Formats: sequence, structure tokens, C-alpha cells
Amino acid sequence: MYKILMTYDSQEGLDELLKHPEFKIEVFNKPSPEKFKELIKNYDGLLIRSEVKVTADIIEAADKLKFIGRAGTGVDNVDKNAATQKGIVVANVPGGNTISAAEHTIGLMLSLARNIPEAHKSLKSKKWDRKNFMGCEMQGKTLGLIGLGRIGTEVAKRMIAFGMKVIAYDPFANAEIASSYGIKIKSLDEVYAQADYISLHSPLNDSTKGMINTESIKKMKKGVCIINCARGPIINEKDLSDAIKSGQVKGAALDVFAKEPPEDWTIIETDNVVVTPHLAASTEEAQIKIAEEMSGVIIDYFTKGLIRNAVNVPTVDWETYKKLVPYIDLSDKIGAFQGQTIDGGISEIEITYQGTISTLNTSSLTVAYLKGILSQILDLKVNFVNAPSVAKERGIKIKEALIRDCSDYSGLIIAKVKTSKGEYSISGTLFDKNQRIIEINGLAVDVMPSGNKIFITNTDKPGVIGNLGTVIGAANVNIAGMTVGRKQIGKEAITIVEVDSSVSNDLIDKISKIEGVTKVKNVSL
Repeated sequence: MYKILMTYDSQEGLDELLKHPEFKIEVFNKPSPEKFKELIKNYDGLLIRSEVKVTADIIEAADKLKFIGRAGTGVDNVDKNAATQKGIVVANVPGGNTISAAEHTIGLMLSLARNIPEAHKSLKSKKWDRKNFMGCEMQGKTLGLIGLGRIGTEVAKRMIAFGMKVIAYDPFANAEIASSYGIKIKSLDEVYAQADYISLHSPLNDSTKGMINTESIKKMKKGVCIINCARGPIINEKDLSDAIKSGQVKGAALDVFAKEPPEDWTIIETDNVVVTPHLAASTEEAQIKIAEEMSGVIIDYFTKGLIRNAVNVPTVDWETYKKLVPYIDLSDKIGAFQGQTIDGGISEIEITYQGTISTLNTSSLTVAYLKGILSQILDLKVNFVNAPSVAKERGIKIKEALIRDCSDYSGLIIAKVKTSKGEYSISGTLFDKNQRIIEINGLAVDVMPSGNKIFITNTDKPGVIGNLGTVIGAANVNIAGMTVGRKQIGKEAITIVEVDSSVSNDLIDKISKIEGVTKVKNVSL
């Protein structure tokens, strides 16, 4: 019998697992770290939500543990590296809360438009005050979505039924698929300028952190309303509060915050702001869906040896997996690198495997690459299981090619991407166990796919590199290394600067203004 430890009370949706004769489920609600370390020694599986952290210490103490199931999407509370090193599968349930999050977004939007929280509070205090709570209709208004993943798309479908015009900014969206839903893809500035309501559905990364700030708000239509059920740090809360007080922004509806629980309550205390404490995924239906799917994942793993929804282990046999491990990580890294440097919505990806790896099961390498690239551009958690289906949903064509001969390298991975803005390529290999990116967009480079980097395309002419060093140095950022790739003197070149710390958007902007620089991107691996 397999023993499973649950660290939360609710057992709704777990009927299949609870009734299965080969499993014994024991519940210890939110154990302390000390108690957790003591308990975990005796269990084959662990079932958690977000309330507990599975640290490296907990995993080290887990003598029998083979499987960690996160009943939800995010697995930030699990030390995945420690679990992988110990051979423990970490699995989640992606997409189970999509409808709940979409509906909560709409609920906040309607509450804001019709002043429902304020009117409710007033009437509860025995005041009949209709004139102060005049609302506005959604019909005929323009909804601007920043991010068009699963949740954003579900919001759009529903608000189109309300009679809203829906526009969206997503640099990686497929315009044809968006159009089939009645959504028009626009530039970010066009969304800012045209939208009456702006709803955020972007992932949190270097380019989106703080993107809603004083400068971007100035570009928005006066009286715009802003809704955020995505990630709190996307909004500069002080700037938003000031904009509401000035009248530039009519109001905001927020489910997520820069710090949770909040440390600075300024935005919450601002008038015309509707708030909820991160409730978008908190519905009975979502939790039941997640529990039902997780039950099946656990049963399949222990009784059939079938790995589903894994975020740290590809679904191949163990012997093959051991051979593929270094290339799986490399594929993930080159995908992540490429995802942070390309422009436009992806329409096609072609991956070529050369040398010894072409004789193995390369499907797990393709999945790893897709996970790497899509994780950088989508507003959902992409893992080794859902990456192919996510790509399919986006209308991305995936091609694989296998070439046995590879004279210069034992194994080579070449990824070519077609987008609405052009074609991009990247190649990676291993020298012994050392990962290297050796080609980007037809130019030879030598780059380790790790750490913080600044990716620049520029004209190969005197002064560019010198000015680049001056600007980076003035920002107190230390340069750890630099690689330049070019074909001809005076033509297009690629410059990749390795830096010791993360780079601000302000520095990226300053670099972009250097004469000769045509594109600059922040890369973090």
C-alpha cells in the first residue's frame, strides 16, 4: 500500500484516490517545518497546496518519497532541483483554474463599473443614496487585454457577449486565432490609447514588472479602468494610486499585489479601487477539478508507472532519460534564451537534432525546448506535459528533423523559429558536460546559457562597443564577459554582454539609444 501525506484538509474531488485499495491517505494540516521533516520520512507521496513549502531540507529528510503533487498550478513552493536530484517527480495541475480566474476578472470589472462595493457598504449602513453610485454600461466600450493566454482569451469571449469591442496586445499571439474569437491584435501603445478598460494577463518577467507606471498611464485614455488578476508587481502601486487621485485613471480592480499580504496599503486605501485578497482561483469548482485531476495523476504514477503533468521529469523510460538529461536541460535553456530575444507571434518552429542525440527519443528534447521558449512569452505555467498542447492551441506548427551525421560535434540542436516579424535561429551543443550556444541568427557565437545577459543587435562599426561599455558601467553594472558575432565588417552584428546582476528597464532603454544599436533585450537564465 502506498502512503500519501496531505498537508491540507479539503478532500473534495479526491474520491477516486481515497477509495483506491492501494492507497492510504493521511492528513496533517499545515505542519510546521520541524513537524514536516519528521512526518515526511514515512510517505511515498506528498499532496500539497500553496500553504506549505517543500524545501531542500524537507526533501533531504524524505527517505521514501517518490512523488510530490501540487494541487494547483504554481510549484514555487517546491524545491524542484532538490527533488530532481533525489529522483522525486514533481507534478501539478495546469489550467484547472482558468475559468475561475476569468470569471473573477469579469466580476471585478463589473463591480468597478457599477460601484457595487461602495453601494453595498452604503446601503448596509442604512443609507439610500442612489445618486452617488451612477455606473456605466459595458456595451459599446473597448476592453484592452495585455496578454492573450488562456485566461485572457476566456475573458474576451465573455465580454464580447456583453457587446464590448476587444483588442489585445500580446507580442507572441497568433493574430488569425485571435481574430477567430473576435479579438483584434494591436500594439501596446494602441491598447493604451484605445481601451476604456485594461485587463492584465501577462506573465511576470523583467519586461512586465512595473510596466503599469506613470509613463505608461500617460499614454492611456483619460478615465480608463485597470483590472489585475495576473501578477501584482506588474503594477507600480504608488503610480497607479496617484493616477486615480489625479483623475487620469477612473478606478482599478485588483486581486493581486506587489507583496502578499500587503506591506504598503496605499493602493488598497485609495478611493475607487476594488480589491480582493488573491481569490481569482478560489472557487469550489476549480478546487474540485484540480483535485479530481490530481487523483488520476497520483494513481497513474504509482500503479502504472505513467508520469503525467510532471514539471521536472520528461515522460521517457529511466535509462533513456539518463542519457538525455544534459540535452534536456540544454534544450530548455536555448528555448528560454530564444524566447527572450525574438519578436512577433510564433507561427512555426523547426528543430533539428544532429549526431548521437538523433538516435534517441528526441520528443522529450522538443518538449523541453517548447517549455523554455513558451515560458518566456505566455501568461500561464508551461511545463513538460502541457507545452505541446499549449503550442497547438496557439496555432504553432512544430517540425522535427533528425540527421545522424554531425562532423564537428557529438550532438547538436538547431532551433529555427518563424514569427510575424521574421525568422530566427539558435544552435546549442555540449562540450563534455558544458553547455554552449554556438550560433544565433546565422552568426557564430560562444555563449554559456546561464546567468544575466544583455542581447544586442548592432551595426559593426567603431564606437558601438566602447559606448556600450560606458553606458553599462555608468549604471554600476559589472561586465563579466562579452561575445561578438559577425559575418562581414560593417554589417549586422550580435553583441552578448554577460553581467553580474540583473539589468533595469531604464538601462535597456539607454542602450537602445546608442548609435548603431538596432535592438536590445534583457536575458535571464
